[in-house]
Amino acid sequence: MTSTRPTLLLVHGAWHRPAVWDRLRAELDVLGYQTRAVDLPTSGPDARGGMQDDAAAVRKEIAAIGGPVVVVAHSYGGIPVSEAATGLSEVEHLVYLAAYQLDRGESMFSFHGVPDPVETDVLVPITGDPRTAFYGDLSDADADTAISQLADQRLRACVDRVNEPAWRSIPSTYIVCTNDQAIPVPLQEKMADRATSVRRLESSHSPFLSRPVELAALLDEIVTARG
Repeated sequence: MTSTRPTLLLVHGAWHRPAVWDRLRAELDVLGYQTRAVDLPTSGPDARGGMQDDAAAVRKEIAAIGGPVVVVAHSYGGIPVSEAATGLSEVEHLVYLAAYQLDRGESMFSFHGVPDPVETDVLVPITGDPRTAFYGDLSDADADTAISQLADQRLRACVDRVNEPAWRSIPSTYIVCTNDQAIPVPLQEKMADRATSVRRLESSHSPFLSRPVELAALLDEIVTARG
């Protein structure tokens, strides 16, 4: 086990913003962790760029920390993290929280067997019911608040492909959210097979909102056990 406690770098998913991590960050603070949350440029009121721009934002935050880092990626956030962390010696562990742990040449669309659209420089709307997909175990009031904070998302981020994924050279843990309605559990399990270790959490897609205490404790276990 590494003796120096790392900073946890938190990377949000599509349509979300860094503030979605606030509840979890408060619990990690209680446990004595320093945290930072990346602001991905493809998601927000002025959404721009593609997955490589998100990866650049992740690399910038890792460089700013200036010490050992464990990166925690949620949902889409796993894609730019896999792209960004390759070759960065300060990144000690990757945690994919119901996240896309993609391999070489894969994009979110290709992983789901969806063909690339002709036009990618557009915003992609949320399909279906975000209450059910993202926030199934939140109270109605908390879910309404979370939905009100969803942002625009660039389509290009979903079709850009990973080059050399960081998890091939950096140890990783996949956290399967067993009640997830956004990324089906069988698909999570398929990606979890790529990770060094696998943990499971009985939660919907957003345990940082619905189960922050339990998630913080699980992350502490993962950090403590990292090689």
